[in-house]
Amino acid sequence: MSRDLQHRLHTRVDLAVKVLDLPLSAEDIERLAVELTPAVKAILAEGADTAAELAPITYAVAETADPGERCVSEWAGCTSAIHPDVPEDCPAALLALELRRVQSDMTYTDVPRPADLVLTVRPRTLRAWEWWLQRLSIDTDTVERLGRTVTGTGRYGEVTVHLRGDNVGALLDDEAAQQSAARLSGAFAGHPW
Repeated sequence: MSRDLQHRLHTRVDLAVKVLDLPLSAEDIERLAVELTPAVKAILAEGADTAAELAPITYAVAETADPGERCVSEWAGCTSAIHPDVPEDCPAALLALELRRVQSDMTYTDVPRPADLVLTVRPRTLRAWEWWLQRLSIDTDTVERLGRTVTGTGRYGEVTVHLRGDNVGALLDDEAAQQSAARLSGAFAGHPW
């Protein structure tokens, strides 16, 4: 997709340069297309995210019981659920409790089994998201992006953690756009137009 998008963008930029009679060489046009591709890709993804936000989200990260069969509580803006057959002092429940006490990014925890924790966070920065990935030893091979949501699975001690990052996709798009803008501003600094 990126190569195809880059080619289509190059064609459009080349046409615009010719129509507007801008003093750009073929090399400048190529570089402009390469540098703009991530930003345009982010804009296109934003449009796709809007549609994804309207669709219901399917949670297929961990097998869970009927939501009606959960003990649910809320503390400091974080909704916590635990299966009634799971002891409250099991490793997954204790990890969820520990993280809830010290992290304000958490929005949801679910303990379907004694050694499984489903954790939803909404980090404010990419650095915060990277902290979660490192802290919970999330395997990079399991990290997947689904629109604005990024998921991954890892192990923390004896607990399997299914991490879900709300709005992390938007943070990644913003970072890519900022990097492209910085490269463009450096590439065309001092250009006469």
